Amino acid sequence: MTEVRTFLVVVDNSEEMRAALRYACRRARATGGKVALLHVAEPAEFQHFAAIGDLMRQEARQEAEEILQRLASEVHNCSGQFPVLHMREGKRDEELFKLVEEFPDITILVLAAGTGNEGPGPIISKLTSKKGAHLRIPFTVVPGNLSDEEIDRLT
Repeated sequence: MTEVRTFLVVVDNSEEMRAALRYACRRARATGGKVALLHVAEPAEFQHFAAIGDLMRQEARQEAEEILQRLASEVHNCSGQFPVLHMREGKRDEELFKLVEEFPDITILVLAAGTGNEGPGPIISKLTSKKGAHLRIPFTVVPGNLSDEEIDRLT
């Protein structure tokens, strides 16, 4: 019996995330795998009143649900399957590591490198540091500036 590969993509508002998503979808389709999406809402750093904090969390959750639903449709169109959706609140890198440990069916992490002067991105930077040695799965870094056509040729 063969294991189904699950390609995890961390969802954010960056342009390069689109490249990671396309790559994961194409690889999932080619290998009979599936795609999982993780959206992490990072809590506001300072909140004066609990009611305001609750409202901010509700709005962030609603926005995350909308983003994930829109991307789920795109994943279905590209990979042929609906993705597994994960929503978390906390620090993105910490929640990513927790999710991978909690779900052993996640087998590959797909990230796209940032295209700006800031570097490859905070998650890639963490994964290439000592902390990354504790991740139990391989990760693929896709150049964030690849077009859909370039990704299609690679996959």
